[in-house]
This record gives sequence, structure tokens and C-alpha cells, in this order.
Amino acid sequence: MHPIRKQRLMIVLFVVVFSSAAIGLMMYGLRGNINLFFPPAEIAAGKAPVGQGIRVGGMVVEGSLKRSTDSLRITFELTDYQASVPVVYEGILPDLFDEGQGAVAAGRLNEQGVLEATEVLAKHDENYMPPEVAEALEASASMGKGPEQ
Repeated sequence: MHPIRKQRLMIVLFVVVFSSAAIGLMMYGLRGNINLFFPPAEIAAGKAPVGQGIRVGGMVVEGSLKRSTDSLRITFELTDYQASVPVVYEGILPDLFDEGQGAVAAGRLNEQGVLEATEVLAKHDENYMPPEVAEALEASASMGKGPEQ
């Protein structure tokens, strides 16, 4: 093999190996920070990963909010009007969090299908809803299973 071709081949191999290593390290570093959004219907269908960080959005089911008397533990359900997901959260809820309002909970789904939330977000005014939640609610309403029917 000609020395110039050998040198070019070595440079190309070095670039490929270095790029692959850099991409692999980036993916490894980001894997713990990825939170995928799932509507309650997909979680009920078993499409959400168990034990991985996810976000669930929907409306807080009326009458589902239960507060512990001796701790900050709160349980409630989120719905997209097709299915509901039980959520357990220990902490202080946002001021605007209430039954019948839009919310997003981030956490890990356990084997029983309960989201163990580490963060709960509520809408900040009467017109705002997270885009993922709005799309999920529109999709369920367009299927003829919305709250108005």
C-alpha cells in the first residue's frame, strides 16, 4: 500500500473511532436526563417503560385528590378522558394545582402502574396548557371520548 493512502486510511479510521466514542459518551451522559411524555391512554395500554423517567400529562380527576394527614404524601389521578393514571407525590404542590385542572407529573412508573412523581407542574393561567397535554386531550376528544360527550 502506498504510504499516502496508508496515512489517509489511518486519519479516516481515527476520525470514525473518535466520533463514535464522542457520540457514545454523549448518549451515555444524556440517558438519565431524558424524560419521555406519555398520555394516560398509552400508559394504560402498557406502552410506557417501567422504572424509567417519564412525564404524564392530563387533567386531574375530580374527587381523586387525597392528602395524607401525617405527611406531605398526596395521591391523585391524571386523565386524558380515555384512561387514568394514579400518581403518588410527596411534597408541596403548586398553588394552581387543583382537581379538574391540567397538570404534568414527572417521575417513574412502578410495576403496579402508579407514577411515583418527583415533580408536579400545574398550568399557570386559565388559557395555558402544556403542548403535549393539549395534543393528547385533542386526540382523545377527536376520537369521540371527550368530556363533552
